[in-house]
Amino acid sequence: MNQEKSIFSKIIDREIPADIIHEDEKCIVIHDINPRARIHLLVIPKKPIPTLFDLGPEDKDIMAHMMLLLPQLATAQGLDGFRTQINTGESGGQEVFHIHIHLLGN
Repeated sequence: MNQEKSIFSKIIDREIPADIIHEDEKCIVIHDINPRARIHLLVIPKKPIPTLFDLGPEDKDIMAHMMLLLPQLATAQGLDGFRTQINTGESGGQEVFHIHIHLLGN
């Protein structure tokens, strides 16, 4: 199946620019281009998993890695509290079908 790459895959592959604030072997973190809070980051796995419904047991390390990264990112941004959001599926508000975690803080 030949699917078109998501905008996040294009960012990971450096095909389009983004404000990258963190990158490691498992994920990339960018500033959201349409922020809903003073700090609005997107934590994106490098593996293109469309939705939470598509997660498999082999993805637990990626998801755990991203969850453990969230407090480090918040602290680096000067936040002492934050909220997270993962939209899943079209009816769940997901616009880009490549799992990502929103980190929001004021």
